[in-house]
Amino acid sequence: QVQVVESGGGLVQTGGSLRLSCAAAGTIFGINAMGWYRQAPGKQRELVAEISSGGMSKYADSVKGRFTMSRDNTKNTAYLQMNDLKPEDTAVYLCYVRATSGGNRIFPIDYWGQGTQVTVSS
Repeated sequence: QVQVVESGGGLVQTGGSLRLSCAAAGTIFGINAMGWYRQAPGKQRELVAEISSGGMSKYADSVKGRFTMSRDNTKNTAYLQMNDLKPEDTAVYLCYVRATSGGNRIFPIDYWGQGTQVTVSS
């Protein structure tokens, strides 16, 4: 019932910036939170950042001070501004949308996008 599409990944040099977008579409009653995980080869999936419907955000220690999430509730879209990128940020970034949809207007569940590749060269 909810489709999630990420965009904005690419190749960037160390110290560069990228902005990822995560757009949710479908029969959505409300979005409670949106966030980003990242998955790199040989590493466990890591929660990078998330933002609540009220705009409260939290970040992994590894990206704090460099990454910033924002959200446009009218467009059901969240953004991840990534500054001062480092090679260790290289990963597939996966967006999740915690939402109620369709007949479920009480208990939110998570919907996932396909991921967007971020590669940071040294």
